Amino acid sequence: MNEAILTVNAGSSSIKFAVFRRGPPVPQAPEIAGQIDGIGARPHLKVRDASGAILEDGDLPPAGDAPHRAALGLLLDWMRGRESGWRVAAVGHRVVHGGARYSQPVRVDERTIEALRTFCPLAPLHQPHNLAGIEAMTAALKGVPQVACFDTAFHRTQPPVAQLFALPRRITAEGVRRYGFHGLSYEYIADVLPRHLGERADGKVVVAHLGNGSSLCAMEGRRSRATSMGFSAVEGLMMGTRTGSLDPGVILYLMQNHGLDAKALERLLYKESGLLGVSGISQDMRELLASGEPEAREAVDLYCHRLVRETGAMAAALGGLDAFVFTAGIGEHAAAVRERACTALAWLGIDFDGEANAAGRTVITRPGSRVTVLVLPTNEEWMIARHTARLVDA
Repeated sequence: MNEAILTVNAGSSSIKFAVFRRGPPVPQAPEIAGQIDGIGARPHLKVRDASGAILEDGDLPPAGDAPHRAALGLLLDWMRGRESGWRVAAVGHRVVHGGARYSQPVRVDERTIEALRTFCPLAPLHQPHNLAGIEAMTAALKGVPQVACFDTAFHRTQPPVAQLFALPRRITAEGVRRYGFHGLSYEYIADVLPRHLGERADGKVVVAHLGNGSSLCAMEGRRSRATSMGFSAVEGLMMGTRTGSLDPGVILYLMQNHGLDAKALERLLYKESGLLGVSGISQDMRELLASGEPEAREAVDLYCHRLVRETGAMAAALGGLDAFVFTAGIGEHAAAVRERACTALAWLGIDFDGEANAAGRTVITRPGSRVTVLVLPTNEEWMIARHTARLVDA
């Protein structure tokens, strides 16, 4: 029976998963991958094989008080029932927050879980669900190693000053500092950059992870030097339903004049704003680009404006720019967003190639462009699987 690495990305109402051959080396493409949606309500399982063919697409029985544990248990039952020939040798988990303590993936034990639980106040919308996934798999697969891989870890290489807010030291000491997120995605891009840029991969590179959650990372030597997200995953760029950076005075105004409490503000900042809030139509960039409504156009205009503005800040942090990379859902598929950003950033030395961009090529700048612009798919699941295999086999 073949040994597999199972990767788990547990959210509040969904769980993404993938099964990779253990290796070595761990192949970049999973054997199967899928998602369980509707956790806590009406769970639905969808699984595809390596070719993209659908293996399963159906509802699961509703769960009780431990919906994540029930959903993952049903996934394992499904895998066993398929007689797929795969035995789960280890499980790798995406964990949003590792705080200042964890700069590398770690094997999970009870002490690790307790430490990660202390970071829940830093990421209340993500960390508890990540921990629920770890606890569910620990219970379902007794004795099977569990590994935590952190979205914050990649950014621990930033200079200390880049991780600070201008707050009293007593508050900084509580852990209120800039952490940055999407680290597994940035780590993957850093890993593959030499294939596309050669020695220039170690130069000044800005990577744009543009999806429902969006952020930028400034790299030099393929290490994080600055990033647009900070203490939380709501800072920086405008996103699908998140505001991005917002004048703190707006928060005070809403509290004082509209009576919004912490829960109402959380809902507004994370769930009701961004592309959805500005357009009043959708958080999906594809729908907005296809719409003729003026509100949709304004939402796209604002998204691109914020992207261009924040990219300038990243280039300033690096003291120049050698390459720019688009990745994730919007970055990889929204040619119109890429065109608008590259056109506005021509002053940095981008000689944009519209035909290459429209054709979906990897390089979308002309030969001789001082700044090379790439479009690269990300692969966070493979990074998790690779880290997991390395720690388990050490």
